[in-house]
Amino acid sequence: MIRYHKIQTLPGIQIISSNSVSVLLILFTLIGWATYARPLQRYTFDRGLFGTEFRQIFYAPNDSVAGLVRRAVDARMDSLNIVMSDYLDGSEINRLSATAGSGQWVKVSPDLFDVLSRAVLIAKASDGLFDPTVGPLSQLWRRAVRRSVFPTKSELRKAHRLVDYRLIELKRPHLIRLKKPGMRLDVGGIGQGYAVDEGLKVLRQMGIKSALLDIGGDILVGDPPPGERGWRILIGAQTDTTTLLLRNVGITTSGATHRYLDHNGKRYSHLMNPRTGLGLLHHAQTTVLAPDGTHADALTKVFSVAGIRKSKQLVKRFPGVIVWLTEERKGTLTSWTSRQKAG
Repeated sequence: MIRYHKIQTLPGIQIISSNSVSVLLILFTLIGWATYARPLQRYTFDRGLFGTEFRQIFYAPNDSVAGLVRRAVDARMDSLNIVMSDYLDGSEINRLSATAGSGQWVKVSPDLFDVLSRAVLIAKASDGLFDPTVGPLSQLWRRAVRRSVFPTKSELRKAHRLVDYRLIELKRPHLIRLKKPGMRLDVGGIGQGYAVDEGLKVLRQMGIKSALLDIGGDILVGDPPPGERGWRILIGAQTDTTTLLLRNVGITTSGATHRYLDHNGKRYSHLMNPRTGLGLLHHAQTTVLAPDGTHADALTKVFSVAGIRKSKQLVKRFPGVIVWLTEERKGTLTSWTSRQKAG
């Protein structure tokens, strides 16, 4: 669980290659940078996005600037949703998945190439505990949880055979080939973190330095609010909480939700281990502090799946990352915090 003190809500995301965003930048320039001599005011906005709530907080000199910034950020976010969402039939990632096994190289947008390149790098570094080809399993488990019907062994085997990040071929500039028929990409485990990173780029391009972006608990902070040493972020659960003062980092918590499936006396989490094809049998709540939102988002899944024992070694592969992990196995609750120095 992550909460933030004295903070309302808002939306955010990047720029580039969008005509609407380019127009906003021109209008923003016409307002004049002289407005930044005025005292900064706090602005908050929120909206629904990616099936959750997108919140943005930033400091700007006046309402006009804040309005332009908000629209630029919204335009960027909407463009990323069309690229990355596996829930949209016409999304770019779903169109790419439809070419799996065809043998053809597909030219994709810089955004899709970038997020998939990052996803593959994290998959390699985590030995496949994170995998952007998990789509067939994701669909299977979504349906199973929704219907409360455990997948058959045949269904699990069929879906699991299609999950392997090494089946993605990447070639610059922006060419991707999916080797096996039936593959389906899913960047849900990294997309929100990637989006807040892109959102902060938009804010900085428009001269906004003090900002906090939050998509469903994937939080990225820029420079602190004026006169403050950092953004106050509360992590933990119930009475066991810690307040962190953060600047220019990403932080995400992944944990138990109400989504699970009971089968033969076992409770399977909605979080899956891509290497086994099954939902986790242990309960884990994981918070990751990382240099950017992309890593914070993806690595909460990695360390949740790995568990404490494996995570103690695995965290060494990710410089600048701090992990808080609590897991419950067979009724025993264990907590661990990594000792790496962030940044």
